[in-house]
Amino acid sequence: MLARTGKKGYTTARVGFPPERGEQQDLSTPIVSFELPDRGRAAESLLSTPLLWGRNQTPPVHPLHARGREHRNLSAPSISTKTPSGFDRFGFSESIDRGVRAAGFETPRAIQTQVIPAALDGRDVLGLAPTGTGKTAAFALPLLEQLLEPGAPGPRALILAPTRELARQIETDIRALARFTRIRTATIYGGIPMRPQIAALKQRPEIVVGCPGRVLDLIGQGALRLANVEALVLDEADHMFDMGFLPDLRRILAALPERRQNLLFSATMPDAIRELARGVLRKPYVVELANRAPAATIDHALYAVTEERKRDLLERILAGDDCASAIVFTRTKHRARRLAEQLDKRGHRTVALQGNMSQVQRDRAMSGFRARRYDVLVATDLAARGLDVSGVSHVINFDVPTTPEAYTHRIGRTGRAECTGIARTFVTRDDQAWLRATERMIGAPIRRVAGADGIAGEPLIAEPERRAVEPARRRPNSRGRSRARR
Repeated sequence: MLARTGKKGYTTARVGFPPERGEQQDLSTPIVSFELPDRGRAAESLLSTPLLWGRNQTPPVHPLHARGREHRNLSAPSISTKTPSGFDRFGFSESIDRGVRAAGFETPRAIQTQVIPAALDGRDVLGLAPTGTGKTAAFALPLLEQLLEPGAPGPRALILAPTRELARQIETDIRALARFTRIRTATIYGGIPMRPQIAALKQRPEIVVGCPGRVLDLIGQGALRLANVEALVLDEADHMFDMGFLPDLRRILAALPERRQNLLFSATMPDAIRELARGVLRKPYVVELANRAPAATIDHALYAVTEERKRDLLERILAGDDCASAIVFTRTKHRARRLAEQLDKRGHRTVALQGNMSQVQRDRAMSGFRARRYDVLVATDLAARGLDVSGVSHVINFDVPTTPEAYTHRIGRTGRAECTGIARTFVTRDDQAWLRATERMIGAPIRRVAGADGIAGEPLIAEPERRAVEPARRRPNSRGRSRARR
C-alpha cells in the first residue's frame, strides 16, 4: 500500500504489507518510507513499482534517490521493476506526456535521448547536430516540464533563432507539445509591425521565441524584460553567426540574468561560435551528432549540365512519377522569383520563397506548400535550415550552394524523420572548386548521374577516387624522398 505526503519538491511513499489470509489489514504503521524528488510521471511510475519482499526480509531501497527508511528488523531484499520505454523513460508530467502522444511521438530520436535527461537536471547543453534531427523537441520538452513549476512572471525562457521561418516553426512545435498545459508562448521577429508583438509580451508569456534583431529592438523600448529568464536557447548558432547576428547576441546576453540554464545548438563549430560557447556555457553536457555527411535516408547525386539546359532537366525531374513535392534552391532572390514564374506557366503548381517578399507573402507561400496547394517551392537559402515540411520527396539544387556546409543543410529538407528522400545538384564547369571542397568536407565522392533522356550538355564529371577526398599526404623533399610520417 502506498500513501503520499511530504514537503514541497518531494513525495514521501509509505509502504505497508498486504494482510495474509485470515488477518486484518493494518495500514497505520508504515513498514518503510521514501522521500522521492517530484518529477511528474517519473515519481508516479516509481511509486507504483511493486516492491516485493517477504515478511522476514529487509525491504529494498527504492530505485529513485531513496533518502532513508524506517523498517522492522527484517533482512535480504529483492525488487521487481519494469523498464520504461519510449518517452516514458523521461518521466514527464501527465500534461506534457499527453502533448507528446498527441504530436505522434513514439520513440525518442538520438539527440532527444541524450539532451533531455541533461536538460531536466538543469545542466547547460552544447548540441552539435544538423537540422532535421529532432532538436526542437529535445530542448522544448525539458523547458516545458520545468515551466510547469510556479515561478516569476514571464518570460522565463528565451529562444533565439536566425530566421523568421525557423522562429515560427519552433513556436508552432512548442505550442503543439504544450497544448494540454497553460504555458503561453510569443514569437517576435522583424518584417511586421511591433504593436501586436508588444501586446503579446504584455501578457507575460512563459516562452518567447524570436530573432536577435527584433528582440534587441524590443529590449531597447522596454517592451521585453528579461530579468526573470531562467533558460536561454540558441538554435542554429552558426547560421546566426553567418547572418552577422553575433554582436546582437552579445548585447542580448548582457541583458540576461547571470544565473540561468543555457542550451546552444549548432550544425558546425566555427571559431567564433566556439568562443561564444565558452563564454556562455558552464560545464556543458556535450552532444555531438554533427556528421557532415548527408543522412543515410537521402539519395543524393549530381548532374553535369550546361547553364542553358538546367531548366529542361529540372522539368524532366519534376514530371517524374516519384516526384510528389519538391524544393528547388537557387542562388539569388531574382532567380528564384523568375524560375517560379516560368515553372508555374509550364503547368507546375509553384511558389517562390525569397527575402524580398513581405512576411504575409512568405507565410502564404509556406502554408500553401505545406497544405499541398503548391507542389514546388523555389527558394533561396532562406529555407535551407529549420523548416520542417513533411512529405518533401525531392530537393534540387538548381544552383550549387555558396559554401560546402550549405549542401548538407539544403538537402536535409528531404529524408527527414526516418523517411527517405532524393536530392539532385546541377553542376556546371564553373562549379568544380565547390564540388571538390564539398566532397572533401563530407569525406566521400558524390555519385554522378547521367543526363535524363540525353539532357546533359556537359561531359560527366569524373568521380574522384576515395583517396582524393582524404587528407593530403606530405610532399616529397628536395631529394625526391617522402618525409616519414610521425
